[in-house]
Amino acid sequence: MTAKHTCCVYLGDELARYAFGDDHPFGPLRHDAFRKTLYNKALDQHADILNPVMTTQDVLELFHEKDYIRKVKHMSKLGAGFLDQGDTPAFIGMYEAVLTVAGTVCNAIDRLINNEYKRAFIPIAGLHHARRNIAAGFCIVNDCGIAIEYLRHKHNINRVAYIDIDAHHGDGVFYSFADDPDLIFVDFHEDGRFLYPGTGDVTETGNGNAEGTKLNIPMPPGASDELFMKLWPRAEEFIRKSKPEFVLIQCGADSIAGDPITHMAYSVAAHKYAVSRICDIANTFCNGRVVAMGGGGYNLDNIAKTWTAVVSAMINAD
Repeated sequence: MTAKHTCCVYLGDELARYAFGDDHPFGPLRHDAFRKTLYNKALDQHADILNPVMTTQDVLELFHEKDYIRKVKHMSKLGAGFLDQGDTPAFIGMYEAVLTVAGTVCNAIDRLINNEYKRAFIPIAGLHHARRNIAAGFCIVNDCGIAIEYLRHKHNINRVAYIDIDAHHGDGVFYSFADDPDLIFVDFHEDGRFLYPGTGDVTETGNGNAEGTKLNIPMPPGASDELFMKLWPRAEEFIRKSKPEFVLIQCGADSIAGDPITHMAYSVAAHKYAVSRICDIANTFCNGRVVAMGGGGYNLDNIAKTWTAVVSAMINAD
């Protein structure tokens, strides 16, 4: 397929299969809520719609330990039990589902590096809690961490900026790269005293040679657009100072007012503004290259409105 636009969006039932059942917050309707609204708003007329792509085990192992991936494969066949302490249940076919999430993110990276597109959005992605050897918080694998390692191993891109505006702290990314000075990390999240995973204190700025390369911005419950906009310039200055070679952003919609499991009060405008500013930074430093991942969000109306606003910001970033 020849690119018609500078932005692409990945949609497909294969992505939607990363879900934990109708009764789980991370259910199967999230993808379709976004897809329906994207077409209703005719955003498909301004962005190319691409199919999901499955990767191979060796790509997962760029970030995850082999023993852990073997566990995922085994439990994928059983379809029973939990991968962690009770948040992340196993389901039949989950191994193929995570290969698709990770593969789609990596395919987006390839296309941006090859100058087919400048920006890409993957709705079912941004699984930022999984560590290298464990699942956590609805996240079987960590496609964000895989993307960082893929950029380095496949494309020799080291200086990566990772921005996270999900209500939950991206602990799986932060602690996996806490001592990595080339991973620039910025995370706005609900204060860990009030919300899972309880991490991301403002004093956590990186370890050793990486001290000062990580910026955690915990927000109080009920935080509004006004507070987000007030604090954003600090984050933008931090990112610009790093002069990133590639930008990843996790756009969790669970920080929008009305989410059933968080306590934040942003409107869609916060996400649209953040993504537009991130695209501007990328236009300055890295040929516009931004991969955005949907992340969390458990109110279907919020998901639909927020993620389409993100896509709209990416479309209008030229």
